[in-house]
Amino acid sequence: MIMDRFDHAAELEACARRDIAALRRLYDREAGFLLAVALRIVRRADVAADVIHDAFLDIWERAGTYDRARGEGRAWIISVVRYRALKHVRRASREAAYDPALHEALRDDGPDPLAALAASQEARALHDCLAALPAERRRVILLAYLDGLSQTEIAARLGTPLGTIKAWVRRSLLALKGCLS
Repeated sequence: MIMDRFDHAAELEACARRDIAALRRLYDREAGFLLAVALRIVRRADVAADVIHDAFLDIWERAGTYDRARGEGRAWIISVVRYRALKHVRRASREAAYDPALHEALRDDGPDPLAALAASQEARALHDCLAALPAERRRVILLAYLDGLSQTEIAARLGTPLGTIKAWVRRSLLALKGCLS
């Protein structure tokens, strides 16, 4: 189903060998999508840009820890960005009290992550697979992977038992894996 064959793993392995051109290729290929991921989590363009900068420094420094046998290269890169963005949000939340009204007001101002996904054939495949999920399960996946919420936070936000959220996440990830293979 996926026709675009960019080899993220090979580029990460080249970064581990200190090939700066490989980092540039990764940046050129993924920076726009990763910025949308970071922006969805941190909700500020300037902060998202800083997150991407720091994430690519991490990718450069930690590329040697990437193991192709443990997962896809693109997933590893996205996890670095998500970690950086979540780290910023957690640090900021310690510095200022959380305002639920403000969070909800800002919620719809960012770019639509599903629209950003449609940028490539691989992303369109993921978009189609997400669209095939039941609405409540799709929402749970988006809250977890785009908003960076834990399963406990999702359960509290949706007023749904934690066990149900865990089951939905597991079933949804299995369905996505099957759909994308």
